[in-house]
Amino acid sequence: MPRQAKTPLSLVTVETALGCVAMLGSGNVLRQLTLGHATAEDAAAALDRVLVHDAEPEAWNPSLVDRLEAYALGDPVDFGDVRIDLDGMSDFRKSVLRACRRIPYGQTWTYGELAAKAGYPGSARAVGNCMARNRVPLVVPCHRVLAAGGRLGGFSAPGGAALKQKLLELESGMPVFC
Repeated sequence: MPRQAKTPLSLVTVETALGCVAMLGSGNVLRQLTLGHATAEDAAAALDRVLVHDAEPEAWNPSLVDRLEAYALGDPVDFGDVRIDLDGMSDFRKSVLRACRRIPYGQTWTYGELAAKAGYPGSARAVGNCMARNRVPLVVPCHRVLAAGGRLGGFSAPGGAALKQKLLELESGMPVFC
């Protein structure tokens, strides 16, 4: 059987109201996304270096780019149809990411609630670790996951918890002060 050609990897950077975003995608699958950077170069540098090296800068998935720009401006965008790369992930991590994608725009769950909804009650700490390694924030809305008692918890994007707070305020319709 002939070997199938590997789908080329594309690198996209875009300036948004939430800072520069960089994405890696192949075919119709989003492999990585990073946001909140000062420059397109900083955003691209935050992605996996090996993958970026192999990627071609091009206009990949313009519909997703448009939706990211609209989201950054406060539009209630749903990224539920965006295919993401789950290759090489454990069943636990896949379950957590899939459950996180079900958190509605403008709502939050705690790490414990997400653990239970993913089928792993009592695994809040492991869920937190999974969220910290999320390769596609916004599409897997880890910013909607809070610590117990409604505490903000961490966020791995530049700006950390301040950016997380900004995203939650954006989704709640509250004014965002920078």
